[in-house]
Amino acid sequence: MTARSLSERACALAARLYPWTVTPSDELRRALAFLDSGPDAESVVRAGYGLGLLTSALGLVGTALFGFGAVGATVSVALGLLTTHLVHETPAYLALARRTRALGRAPDLVARAVLRMRLAPSPERAAAFAAETGTGPLTDSLARYVERAEAVGGGPLAAFGAEWAEWYPELERAFGLVAAASSMDRLDRDRTLDRALDGVLDGTRTRMREFAASVGRPVTALYAFGVLLPTALVALLPAAGAAGVGVTTATVVVVYDLALPVAVVTAGVWLVVRRPVAFPPPDVDRTHPEVPDRRWTAAGPGILAAGSGWVVARRMLPEWAGPVAALGLGVGCSLWLYYRPVVAVYDHVREVESGLTDALSLVGRRVANGVAVETALAAAAADLDGAMGTVLDRAVTRQRQLNVGVRDAFLGPHGALADVPSPRVRGSVTLLGLAAREGSPVGPALLALSDHAGELRRVERESRQDLAKVCGTLRNTGSLFGPMVAGATVAMADGIATGPALAGGGETLPGLGPAVAGYALAFAVALPALATSLSRGFDGPLVGYQVGRSLCLATPVYLGSYLIVAGIA
Repeated sequence: MTARSLSERACALAARLYPWTVTPSDELRRALAFLDSGPDAESVVRAGYGLGLLTSALGLVGTALFGFGAVGATVSVALGLLTTHLVHETPAYLALARRTRALGRAPDLVARAVLRMRLAPSPERAAAFAAETGTGPLTDSLARYVERAEAVGGGPLAAFGAEWAEWYPELERAFGLVAAASSMDRLDRDRTLDRALDGVLDGTRTRMREFAASVGRPVTALYAFGVLLPTALVALLPAAGAAGVGVTTATVVVVYDLALPVAVVTAGVWLVVRRPVAFPPPDVDRTHPEVPDRRWTAAGPGILAAGSGWVVARRMLPEWAGPVAALGLGVGCSLWLYYRPVVAVYDHVREVESGLTDALSLVGRRVANGVAVETALAAAAADLDGAMGTVLDRAVTRQRQLNVGVRDAFLGPHGALADVPSPRVRGSVTLLGLAAREGSPVGPALLALSDHAGELRRVERESRQDLAKVCGTLRNTGSLFGPMVAGATVAMADGIATGPALAGGGETLPGLGPAVAGYALAFAVALPALATSLSRGFDGPLVGYQVGRSLCLATPVYLGSYLIVAGIA
């Protein structure tokens, strides 16, 4: 069953709980249309109301059964309203995240259109070339405008830029310059095309710097009130009980394992969706030859890690430590092993892309001097080391052995880039195919593409560096410092409860260790996921890989710090 059909069934089932007529907003319709999701807008609205009513009803029943009174009734109604709001707003957040990922490829899209314009001043051909040599929502949108222009006329670049102007005004301006350059002489056209490229890169750089500057205070507040202060208060819980303040295990579980993680995740989503541009990794799925289906091979070591953790923890720690160790190590190990092959492909793609600037420069200079593209590629393959040098060598060898063209040597069946799903590299190679047909006029275009590729890598690197401090703090807190302080604090709380200062009045709060362990593991998931999404944009495999590593570290750190402090106490 696909994710689309599953979402349709789930939404239809929830919508049955609210059979009355609803009126969806235009924003919801636009979001669902952009996501191309299964459920229609009416079903989503009715599902939100239905799940909200169900949540409130279940809460009110629980309130009546357990005697929670007016507070329980208020909380039940509030949870129902929150559920309805989340269901109605989720498509908008998903659409915004998808647009953010798509806009990360805007500079590449503009670059392909600009480079095609340098060869032939035709905006229509430039738009078609840019649409044919890329993937993703941005390219698909441009392709629709190209098809519409072929059918009814009009300028595809201007119409496309106007559609995306609401989210990325620099894109509209860049394509406006590209279209205007077609009527200029050669010198003015080259200058205008350079302005189009510089404009979209400067816009991306400025937006990311503004975001990095604005995200520091919210993340600091999130760290202080969501992690630091609650962890410090754990040690005071036994003392609060001795002072007559009603603190129960249920209260700790609700606050630490439910309320705080939900609040932090909500704040994290609020921060991530405000990221203006994301530079997404390549699309890699289980069909990639380097990414085998490791569901069972990842589950096996995960089960082994869970069992080993349970046995060791039960021998050295209280009984509650066994399930905590099994959960953290089992889930963490499984996630880490399951997504490691995907992340390895990401790393290989980045290695290839790191050599793209040099490869284009070496080939472009030789082609501009009249050397054939095939000869220039062979010379560049001999000059370059690393992953890109290997790719060029494979392409040259394949071209000679099979007597195929440049494009097929790279992008054909079993080509040199068959296992390198990089839109940037593939688009550049397509231009090499044009160079093989059109000769020296493409040389300057390849040199311009080389400069653009290098500048774009600098923009991406600068954006990650601007966020490195904030994201590093979140990641280290979730996987190391947070669990360390939490485990030590629980051990001190147990020592306080049984110490002479509370003799006759204090007792160890039952279940404090596993309750705070749930809190520590929740943040071992949430904080690295937030850090990764802020740094690179949300990507499921990358987040899963980082979360797996974090859990594998946070679990023994929490239990180890408890053991050390309890032994000292």
